[in-house]
Amino acid sequence: MDEPAAGDVSLGLASVGDRRLVADCVAGAPGAWEMFVGHFGGLFHHVAQRTAAQRGRTLGIADRDDIVADILLACVRDDAAVLRAYAGRASLPTYLTVIARRVAARWLTRQARAAQPVGAPRRVGAPPAAPSGVDREEIELLLGRLDERERLLVRLHHLEARSYGEISRLTGMPLGSIGPALSRAKAKMRLPAAG
Repeated sequence: MDEPAAGDVSLGLASVGDRRLVADCVAGAPGAWEMFVGHFGGLFHHVAQRTAAQRGRTLGIADRDDIVADILLACVRDDAAVLRAYAGRASLPTYLTVIARRVAARWLTRQARAAQPVGAPRRVGAPPAAPSGVDREEIELLLGRLDERERLLVRLHHLEARSYGEISRLTGMPLGSIGPALSRAKAKMRLPAAG
């Protein structure tokens, strides 16, 4: 492969140096991993800090370093699958930023869950405002209109902010049936009380 000519800019494509560095890391060439860490360590620190800031969190040095360690581990896990998957359709820094952001977000989510008391509903982002005029008794009354499976779905999705994927894993329900089941449950909760 020829080196690009001076001034040749291939937007969105990997540079020859990026491809060579990835190939050397995957092959275990001496010094390649150290060069990779030296070249992209600052980027990973920045992504960790920025991802935390976007979630309203401030990272201490130890937490930031833990996230960077997780990012580096993700790069070498499963025989360097992340690096092997690099196809050069974007620059290596862009590709690694996406990987780093995902790893940082997972780390922050795990930490937030671990910090919650056992049995407390999971919060995502800022705590939702309580609906005006609705108290716990009213919510329980509305949930009482639902069968056991519907109550579980509503609790998981609306009170614990679980994703459809998480609900599917927890309940064994097919992913495509969760949305319709939640819609039916919400419709039941909107019905006027029988009286």
